[in-house]
Amino acid sequence: MASPTPLHGIELIDCAKANAKQGLETATQLSGYGQDVATFQQELKQACQSIGVKIEELSDLITDQQTVRRHGGIEVAPDTPSEL
Repeated sequence: MASPTPLHGIELIDCAKANAKQGLETATQLSGYGQDVATFQQELKQACQSIGVKIEELSDLITDQQTVRRHGGIEVAPDTPSEL
């Protein structure tokens, strides 16, 4: 569901990260910026800088863990807790 008003700060980062795989336009709309991609990108960069994270584009928010889940992978874990 799209935000009725533009998000800022950590809320913007959370929404952008959650929707980054769907693309820039979708993340922009769901973050409350409508079709204003430029403002969305500027606000997202500022929000990330405020928490000490530098991004160049939206895809920088997609973690390796999200990529593995999407493309598949294997999970390595012991069979039982006693085999740790």
